[in-house]
Amino acid sequence: MPGPSARRCPYPPVRLLVYNIRYATGTGPAFHLPLPGAGYLRSNRKVLSGITEFIRAEKPDVVGLIEVDTGSIRTGMLNQANHIARELGHYSTYQTKYGADSLNQFMPIVRKQGNAFLSAPTVHGERFHYFDTGIKRLIIELELSDVCVFLVHLSLKFRQRQYQLRSLHDLILQSSKPVIVAGDFNTFWGTHEIYLFMRAAGLRSANTAGLPSFPARLPRIELDFILVSEGIEVSDFRVPDVRFSDHRPLVCDFEVRAGAALRRVSAA
Repeated sequence: MPGPSARRCPYPPVRLLVYNIRYATGTGPAFHLPLPGAGYLRSNRKVLSGITEFIRAEKPDVVGLIEVDTGSIRTGMLNQANHIARELGHYSTYQTKYGADSLNQFMPIVRKQGNAFLSAPTVHGERFHYFDTGIKRLIIELELSDVCVFLVHLSLKFRQRQYQLRSLHDLILQSSKPVIVAGDFNTFWGTHEIYLFMRAAGLRSANTAGLPSFPARLPRIELDFILVSEGIEVSDFRVPDVRFSDHRPLVCDFEVRAGAALRRVSAA
Protein backbone atom coordinates (compact mmCIF):
# COMPACT_ATOMS: atom_id res chain seq x y z
CA MET A 1 0.00 0.00 0.00
CA PRO A 2 1.49 3.39 -0.94
CA GLY A 3 2.56 5.67 1.88
CA PRO A 4 1.33 9.23 2.53
CA SER A 5 4.01 10.82 0.34
CA ALA A 6 2.96 8.70 -2.64
CA ARG A 7 -0.66 9.89 -2.24
CA ARG A 8 0.46 13.46 -1.83
CA CYS A 9 2.75 13.52 -4.90
CA PRO A 10 1.18 11.39 -7.67
CA TYR A 11 3.46 12.83 -10.35
CA PRO A 12 6.91 11.30 -10.81
CA PRO A 13 9.90 13.19 -9.37
CA VAL A 14 11.55 15.64 -11.74
CA ARG A 15 15.18 16.75 -11.87
CA LEU A 16 15.75 20.29 -13.15
CA LEU A 17 19.26 21.44 -14.05
CA VAL A 18 19.91 25.14 -14.73
CA TYR A 19 23.27 26.30 -16.06
CA ASN A 20 24.69 29.52 -17.49
CA ILE A 21 27.26 27.92 -19.82
CA ARG A 22 28.80 31.17 -21.16
CA TYR A 23 28.54 29.90 -24.75
CA ALA A 24 31.02 27.11 -23.87
CA THR A 25 33.86 29.62 -24.12
CA GLY A 26 35.56 28.37 -20.97
CA THR A 27 37.22 30.23 -18.09
CA GLY A 28 40.64 31.12 -16.72
CA PRO A 29 43.24 33.85 -17.41
CA ALA A 30 43.44 33.00 -21.13
CA PHE A 31 39.81 34.12 -21.50
CA HIS A 32 40.95 37.75 -21.34
CA LEU A 33 43.80 37.44 -23.84
CA PRO A 34 44.86 39.22 -25.97
CA LEU A 35 42.16 41.71 -24.83
CA PRO A 36 39.66 41.73 -21.92
CA GLY A 37 36.65 39.60 -22.86
CA ALA A 38 38.29 38.24 -26.02
CA GLY A 39 37.30 34.74 -24.93
CA TYR A 40 33.69 35.46 -25.88
CA LEU A 41 34.79 35.20 -29.50
CA ARG A 42 36.19 31.67 -29.08
CA SER A 43 33.99 28.67 -28.41
CA ASN A 44 35.73 25.53 -27.17
CA ARG A 45 34.52 22.10 -28.32
CA LYS A 46 36.32 20.47 -25.38
CA VAL A 47 34.43 22.69 -22.95
CA LEU A 48 31.14 21.93 -24.75
CA SER A 49 31.91 18.21 -24.50
CA GLY A 50 32.60 18.57 -20.78
CA ILE A 51 29.32 20.42 -20.24
CA THR A 52 27.45 17.76 -22.19
CA GLU A 53 28.98 14.89 -20.21
CA PHE A 54 28.29 16.64 -16.90
CA ILE A 55 24.63 17.09 -17.84
CA ARG A 56 24.40 13.49 -19.02
CA ALA A 57 25.79 12.22 -15.70
CA GLU A 58 23.18 14.20 -13.75
CA LYS A 59 20.34 12.56 -15.75
CA PRO A 60 18.04 15.61 -15.65
CA ASP A 61 14.48 15.59 -16.94
CA VAL A 62 14.59 19.30 -17.81
CA VAL A 63 17.64 21.46 -18.56
CA GLY A 64 17.58 25.26 -18.69
CA LEU A 65 20.61 26.69 -20.48
CA ILE A 66 21.55 30.35 -20.24
CA GLU A 67 24.03 31.92 -22.68
CA VAL A 68 23.88 29.28 -25.41
CA ASP A 69 25.12 29.87 -28.96
CA THR A 70 22.49 28.77 -31.47
CA GLY A 71 24.85 28.60 -34.45
CA SER A 72 27.18 31.53 -35.05
CA ILE A 73 30.62 31.73 -36.64
CA ARG A 74 32.01 31.45 -33.09
CA THR A 75 30.97 27.78 -32.96
CA GLY A 76 31.48 26.99 -36.64
CA MET A 77 27.68 27.30 -37.06
CA LEU A 78 27.10 24.58 -34.45
CA ASN A 79 23.86 25.05 -32.51
CA GLN A 80 24.93 24.21 -28.96
CA ALA A 81 21.35 23.64 -27.76
CA ASN A 82 20.63 21.14 -30.53
CA HIS A 83 24.02 19.48 -30.05
CA ILE A 84 23.56 18.85 -26.32
CA ALA A 85 19.92 17.80 -26.79
CA ARG A 86 20.89 15.33 -29.51
CA GLU A 87 23.60 13.83 -27.28
CA LEU A 88 21.08 13.43 -24.44
CA GLY A 89 18.18 12.27 -26.58
CA HIS A 90 16.17 15.29 -25.46
CA TYR A 91 13.76 17.70 -27.11
CA SER A 92 15.11 21.27 -27.46
CA THR A 93 13.58 24.71 -27.74
CA TYR A 94 15.61 27.90 -27.94
CA GLN A 95 15.44 31.52 -28.99
CA THR A 96 17.67 34.58 -29.16
CA LYS A 97 17.69 36.69 -25.99
CA TYR A 98 16.84 39.93 -27.76
CA GLY A 99 13.49 41.16 -29.03
CA ALA A 100 12.65 41.12 -32.73
CA ASP A 101 13.20 44.88 -32.98
CA SER A 102 16.60 44.85 -31.25
CA LEU A 103 19.64 46.05 -33.19
CA ASN A 104 21.43 42.99 -31.77
CA GLN A 105 19.51 40.91 -34.30
CA PHE A 106 21.77 42.36 -37.01
CA MET A 107 25.10 41.80 -35.26
CA PRO A 108 27.24 38.72 -36.11
CA ILE A 109 27.63 36.24 -33.23
CA VAL A 110 25.42 38.35 -30.92
CA ARG A 111 22.28 37.59 -32.94
CA LYS A 112 22.80 33.89 -32.22
CA GLN A 113 23.13 34.31 -28.45
CA GLY A 114 20.15 32.81 -26.69
CA ASN A 115 18.69 30.63 -23.97
CA ALA A 116 17.31 27.12 -24.29
CA PHE A 117 15.29 24.36 -22.68
CA LEU A 118 16.17 20.72 -23.17
CA SER A 119 13.62 18.19 -22.01
CA ALA A 120 12.47 14.62 -22.19
CA PRO A 121 9.69 14.35 -24.78
CA THR A 122 6.79 14.94 -22.32
CA VAL A 123 6.46 18.60 -23.27
CA HIS A 124 2.96 20.02 -23.66
CA GLY A 125 4.14 23.24 -25.29
CA GLU A 126 6.46 26.21 -25.17
CA ARG A 127 5.89 29.95 -25.41
CA PHE A 128 8.26 32.86 -25.90
CA HIS A 129 7.59 36.07 -23.99
CA TYR A 130 9.60 39.29 -23.95
CA PHE A 131 10.21 41.97 -21.35
CA ASP A 132 9.53 45.57 -22.34
CA THR A 133 12.85 46.77 -20.90
CA GLY A 134 16.49 45.67 -20.87
CA ILE A 135 18.76 44.25 -23.55
CA LYS A 136 18.19 40.60 -22.62
CA ARG A 137 14.40 40.32 -22.91
CA LEU A 138 13.58 36.67 -23.52
CA ILE A 139 11.39 34.57 -21.23
CA ILE A 140 10.92 30.93 -22.30
CA GLU A 141 7.89 29.17 -20.83
CA LEU A 142 8.03 25.37 -20.96
CA GLU A 143 4.77 23.65 -20.12
CA LEU A 144 4.89 20.10 -18.76
CA SER A 145 1.95 17.96 -17.70
CA ASP A 146 1.84 19.30 -14.15
CA VAL A 147 4.08 22.39 -14.00
CA CYS A 148 5.17 25.44 -16.03
CA VAL A 149 8.85 26.41 -15.97
CA PHE A 150 9.97 29.93 -16.89
CA LEU A 151 13.61 30.50 -17.88
CA VAL A 152 15.04 34.03 -17.62
CA HIS A 153 18.27 35.99 -17.84
CA LEU A 154 17.65 39.33 -16.18
CA SER A 155 19.29 42.68 -16.85
CA LEU A 156 22.59 43.74 -15.31
CA LYS A 157 20.99 47.10 -14.39
CA PHE A 158 19.12 47.20 -11.09
CA ARG A 159 16.26 49.44 -12.23
CA GLN A 160 15.63 47.39 -15.37
CA ARG A 161 15.65 44.19 -13.30
CA GLN A 162 12.90 45.64 -11.12
CA TYR A 163 10.76 46.44 -14.16
CA GLN A 164 11.42 42.93 -15.49
CA LEU A 165 10.43 41.33 -12.18
CA ARG A 166 7.16 43.26 -12.24
CA SER A 167 6.37 41.94 -15.73
CA LEU A 168 7.40 38.43 -14.69
CA HIS A 169 5.10 38.63 -11.65
CA ASP A 170 2.11 39.46 -13.86
CA LEU A 171 2.98 36.68 -16.30
CA ILE A 172 3.35 33.84 -13.81
CA LEU A 173 0.11 34.74 -12.04
CA GLN A 174 -1.69 33.83 -15.27
CA SER A 175 -0.46 30.22 -15.09
CA SER A 176 -3.06 27.59 -14.24
CA LYS A 177 -0.34 25.16 -13.11
CA PRO A 178 2.30 25.30 -10.36
CA VAL A 179 5.21 27.45 -11.48
CA ILE A 180 9.00 27.34 -11.40
CA VAL A 181 11.02 30.43 -12.32
CA ALA A 182 14.69 29.72 -12.97
CA GLY A 183 17.78 31.26 -14.50
CA ASP A 184 20.44 33.91 -14.07
CA PHE A 185 18.86 36.79 -12.14
CA ASN A 186 22.02 38.92 -11.93
CA THR A 187 21.03 39.78 -8.37
CA PHE A 188 24.23 40.99 -6.75
CA TRP A 189 22.43 41.17 -3.37
CA GLY A 190 21.02 37.65 -3.65
CA THR A 191 17.53 36.93 -2.30
CA HIS A 192 17.36 40.33 -0.58
CA GLU A 193 16.83 41.94 -3.97
CA ILE A 194 13.98 39.63 -5.02
CA TYR A 195 12.30 39.15 -1.63
CA LEU A 196 9.26 41.31 -2.42
CA PHE A 197 8.90 39.75 -5.87
CA MET A 198 8.89 36.25 -4.37
CA ARG A 199 6.32 37.22 -1.72
CA ALA A 200 4.02 38.88 -4.26
CA ALA A 201 4.25 35.96 -6.70
CA GLY A 202 3.95 33.26 -4.04
CA LEU A 203 7.38 31.83 -4.74
CA ARG A 204 10.17 30.50 -2.52
CA SER A 205 13.76 29.64 -3.30
CA ALA A 206 14.73 26.00 -3.65
CA ASN A 207 18.17 27.09 -2.44
CA THR A 208 17.21 27.39 1.24
CA ALA A 209 20.87 27.52 2.32
CA GLY A 210 21.61 30.48 0.02
CA LEU A 211 24.50 28.67 -1.69
CA PRO A 212 26.40 31.00 -4.06
CA SER A 213 26.90 30.12 -7.72
CA PHE A 214 29.23 32.87 -8.98
CA PRO A 215 32.11 33.04 -9.76
CA ALA A 216 32.59 29.33 -10.37
CA ARG A 217 36.12 29.07 -8.99
CA LEU A 218 35.29 30.54 -5.56
CA PRO A 219 31.55 31.33 -5.46
CA ARG A 220 30.56 34.37 -3.40
CA ILE A 221 27.33 35.62 -4.98
CA GLU A 222 23.92 34.00 -5.45
CA LEU A 223 23.16 35.05 -9.02
CA ASP A 224 21.31 31.95 -10.20
CA PHE A 225 17.95 30.86 -8.82
CA ILE A 226 15.29 28.19 -8.94
CA LEU A 227 12.10 29.59 -7.42
CA VAL A 228 9.06 27.34 -6.86
CA SER A 229 5.41 28.04 -6.16
CA GLU A 230 3.04 26.44 -3.69
CA GLY A 231 2.30 22.83 -4.49
CA ILE A 232 5.89 21.96 -5.39
CA GLU A 233 7.97 19.97 -2.92
CA VAL A 234 11.74 20.24 -3.28
CA SER A 235 13.46 17.03 -2.20
CA ASP A 236 17.04 18.00 -3.05
CA PHE A 237 19.02 21.05 -4.17
CA ARG A 238 22.72 21.23 -5.07
CA VAL A 239 25.28 23.61 -6.59
CA PRO A 240 27.87 21.17 -7.98
CA ASP A 241 31.53 22.17 -8.09
CA VAL A 242 31.66 22.36 -11.89
CA ARG A 243 33.86 24.97 -13.59
CA PHE A 244 33.24 24.84 -17.32
CA SER A 245 31.72 28.33 -17.10
CA ASP A 246 32.00 31.39 -14.87
CA HIS A 247 28.78 30.18 -13.17
CA ARG A 248 28.18 26.93 -11.35
CA PRO A 249 25.08 24.92 -12.27
CA LEU A 250 22.02 24.37 -10.09
CA VAL A 251 20.41 20.94 -9.69
CA CYS A 252 16.96 20.61 -8.13
CA ASP A 253 14.80 17.53 -7.55
CA PHE A 254 11.11 18.22 -6.98
CA GLU A 255 7.63 16.71 -7.00
CA VAL A 256 4.20 18.25 -7.54
CA ARG A 257 1.56 17.60 -4.89
CA ALA A 258 -1.81 16.13 -5.83
CA GLY A 259 -4.39 18.77 -6.69
CA ALA A 260 -1.85 21.61 -6.79
CA ALA A 261 -2.88 22.67 -10.29
CA LEU A 262 -6.58 22.57 -9.41
CA ARG A 263 -6.04 24.72 -6.31
CA ARG A 264 -4.08 27.25 -8.36
CA VAL A 265 -6.95 27.52 -10.89
CA SER A 266 -9.53 28.03 -8.15
CA ALA A 267 -7.34 30.64 -6.45
CA ALA A 268 -7.07 32.56 -9.71
